[in-house]
Amino acid sequence: MILTKENIEQAEQRYRAVFINSLAGFRQAVLVGTKSADGNTNLAIFNSLIHLGANPALFGLISRPDFVPRDTLQNILDTKQYTLNYVTSAQYEKAHQTSARYDNGISEFEKVGFKEQYQPSCSAPFVEDAVVKIALQLEECIPIPLNGTILIIGSILQVEIDAALIETDGYVALSDADVLISQGLDAYFISKSIGRLPYAKPFI
Repeated sequence: MILTKENIEQAEQRYRAVFINSLAGFRQAVLVGTKSADGNTNLAIFNSLIHLGANPALFGLISRPDFVPRDTLQNILDTKQYTLNYVTSAQYEKAHQTSARYDNGISEFEKVGFKEQYQPSCSAPFVEDAVVKIALQLEECIPIPLNGTILIIGSILQVEIDAALIETDGYVALSDADVLISQGLDAYFISKSIGRLPYAKPFI
């Protein structure tokens, strides 16, 4: 089967969204914790985490267009801080439920059953039982005019992680912690390592 640009554009809207989103493949599922300027907490699942660089340590997230209310985006813009939380595959149903459209002011932490945790380095809440917790400071939001999405760029303030997951060269073995991964809008998977390889050099 070959699908042209025209085939894709002519597909039913929901079908097209599901198709293109899942076509992008397996991605890290992260729960983004934020707090509003007036103190309401928010938790939302994202699968658009991007490594942007290690020096300085920068991560990116893609936020969908803001022509409808986006509590996570607004909280990040208002407070400049947010958290990334990696949970295990056993928590996939609770994690997915954070994507429901709760009314403004209603905390997904409370509704879904994740417990808030705070650290002095960050005003935004962490997920208490997350296996990896990352605090970020907003550095820049870059609008993408082509489709109205927004690239959120944050610098890492703190990482909380079990030292046993970090190998001697700095590699983080997330699969050892059964960290949740996702595909598309509603499919979830367990991660399993098949091995690491040395730095690739040209064949002689």
